[in-house]
Amino acid sequence: MTQQPSLFGPTLGAIQTKPHGTHFERMKVLITVKAAPNPSDTYGETVCVAALRLDLDQAGWIRLYPINFRELDGDSQFRKYDVVTLEAKPSPSDPRAESWRPRIDSFRVEKHLGGWPKRMAYIDDYIELSMCDLIAAVRERPSAQSLAAIRPREILTLDIESHPGWTPAEQRKIDQYVQQLGLFDNTPRTALQAPRFKAWYRYRCHASGCNGHRQGIYDWELVALQRTVGARDDESVKQVIREKFWDLMCAPDRDTIFYVGNQQAHPQSFIVLGVVYPQRIKPTPQT
Repeated sequence: MTQQPSLFGPTLGAIQTKPHGTHFERMKVLITVKAAPNPSDTYGETVCVAALRLDLDQAGWIRLYPINFRELDGDSQFRKYDVVTLEAKPSPSDPRAESWRPRIDSFRVEKHLGGWPKRMAYIDDYIELSMCDLIAAVRERPSAQSLAAIRPREILTLDIESHPGWTPAEQRKIDQYVQQLGLFDNTPRTALQAPRFKAWYRYRCHASGCNGHRQGIYDWELVALQRTVGARDDESVKQVIREKFWDLMCAPDRDTIFYVGNQQAHPQSFIVLGVVYPQRIKPTPQT
């Protein structure tokens, strides 16, 4: 008999909480999001990862930060849709219920979920229809739900613009990291390069009277894609981005869903952290 993970999905309307204290907990998660890297003066770059907890008594979203992928090796290396065990503790500096701080040397990959059917068995129960409701909840209570999977009613456009480069504060972090050699550093440190382009989705959710949402795409795949095309001219790079993030991910035959999350400093500002795009299930003809 096929396993039905959805039986252990979230309780609708439940308010997610995290325990107080500084003790690490062992947990099992399904990695769903690997966000674009941010400059760090300590690690060079840090990444925020979002996942679904698979512990039956703690089902729900979790945010793992900071993660330095340069430090991960061997069994610790993971990718999207890996089932991973790790140790983490509640983030003391982030009041959002989903935010935890991982022990970087505790990651262990158990298996990878290949193909959308296996992944959707876990994701389906977490899909929501109203981005407007999420924003309204955060306005009322800043520590409200900060991660979600939204199925839009209508995707309007993909906007692509030149990246302005790192801010002065971000550049200072990069410079500090590059200039400070650690005790065991044998090679020069490399600076994190800003991507050439940024992108946004504009869409309407299923809320009655939704006026539309424009949310920046902070998906690792957007940055990695630009690195793979190298020194192509700007129009060619933009075309490659459009082919993947619009022509493929938002095609009419795809059931497009956005992983979204808000920013700690600006709780009402949500961004797109990743895209789910399985084939739409065609209705069975009536006989």
